[in-house]
Amino acid sequence: MNTSRAETLTDRVLLVLALVLTLLPLLNMVSAALQPADVNPTGLAWPTDPQWGNFAAAFETGHVGKLMGSSLLIVAGVVPAALLAATLAGYALGSLRVRGGGPVLIFLVLGLAIPFESLIIPLYYQAQTLGTLNTRWAVILPLIGLFMPFGVFWMRAHFVNVPRELSEAARVDGAGLWQEFRRIQLPLALPAVSALAILYFLWTWNQFLLPVVLIDNPLDRTAAGALTFFQGQYSLSIPLLNAGALIVITPVIIVFLIFQRQFVKALLSGAVKS
Repeated sequence: MNTSRAETLTDRVLLVLALVLTLLPLLNMVSAALQPADVNPTGLAWPTDPQWGNFAAAFETGHVGKLMGSSLLIVAGVVPAALLAATLAGYALGSLRVRGGGPVLIFLVLGLAIPFESLIIPLYYQAQTLGTLNTRWAVILPLIGLFMPFGVFWMRAHFVNVPRELSEAARVDGAGLWQEFRRIQLPLALPAVSALAILYFLWTWNQFLLPVVLIDNPLDRTAAGALTFFQGQYSLSIPLLNAGALIVITPVIIVFLIFQRQFVKALLSGAVKS
């Protein structure tokens, strides 16, 4: 499809504008984090004497190292289990066309409309009943369930577009259901699975409300909970708060930059299918 020079110029201008709007808050955080700890920064201004030591102070004050380790444990418990369940369910609903799949899909889509905050109190009492309150399991188990509606919908959207001739050819060659899934369907679904894994990682790593409510020990929460340590004597230190926030979001940025090709590939593969 041919595009005019005006359309090309407009697209580039919009992309540059989106880039600026995305990077501007991040640059503002960096400039604020490098200000002296006792200064309240206003606006975007690079300091004449950058205080790089604020990052070390924020790392120690926020117990970021311990909380990153706790976040990794929660991520290791949530992402593989949620990814496996979503992939298998998406395969069943999208490729196998199991009986009752339509109502199940509608039920899952309705789950996307439930406000997350409205589930906090029921989850608290459920964790208390199960005996998982104040443990990482109180966060891991609910997150697996909360991620299911989107994950199943995402994976079904992939499997439903895979040509059925591939499955029929595999069955003719004598492949069983598990062999078909493992050797044919799963390799084709790797871009979608990779993108979903990235989203699950980002959502779990940035989880704040659930760990704060369900875990009493601050050091057993996620990395986002490190910002709560800046209350009290550091509550007015905007530079240290920004430094801590930058440290927390750095792993997220690194993961996205490493796997951005897989993420874009999954989005494009879903966009060109009919």
